[in-house]
Amino acid sequence: MKNTVLKYGGYGLLVGFIIFIMHLTLGVKNLNYSTNEILGYISIFLSLSFIYFGIKHYRDKVNNGIISFGKAISIGLLISLLVGVGIAIADFIYTKFIDPSFFANYEKMLTEQGRESEIIKMTSFTAAIFMLILVTIIGFIISLISGLILQRKK
Repeated sequence: MKNTVLKYGGYGLLVGFIIFIMHLTLGVKNLNYSTNEILGYISIFLSLSFIYFGIKHYRDKVNNGIISFGKAISIGLLISLLVGVGIAIADFIYTKFIDPSFFANYEKMLTEQGRESEIIKMTSFTAAIFMLILVTIIGFIISLISGLILQRKK
């Protein structure tokens, strides 16, 4: 199980990190915050797609075509943690070093739109932790779905 988690979690981590950094650094100047948010979720879901493939690989190649629902969830959750770490690191690097004024600009945009009630004071560290938790929760949901689809008993 360890090799499968490291392999597919590593793929997801790299994909998440690269896509997240690319869309933030290349797109933020030309796209509005809503579009960037959608692109962020797309990068999260693409990265978390490795959960399904990791569970399937473990079932078919490692465990002789058998996997329990619990084992599938375990594999998926561990993969999602690795993906979450990649995206959290990318988010931290972006908000700390690439665009340190991100939070101030976002607050300004919310204020201009009359959405002051949505303002939450964030730092690069708290944003990275938030992303790690968010990705892990979404990964858990994907693990549940993948586990239901892929589970096979003797």
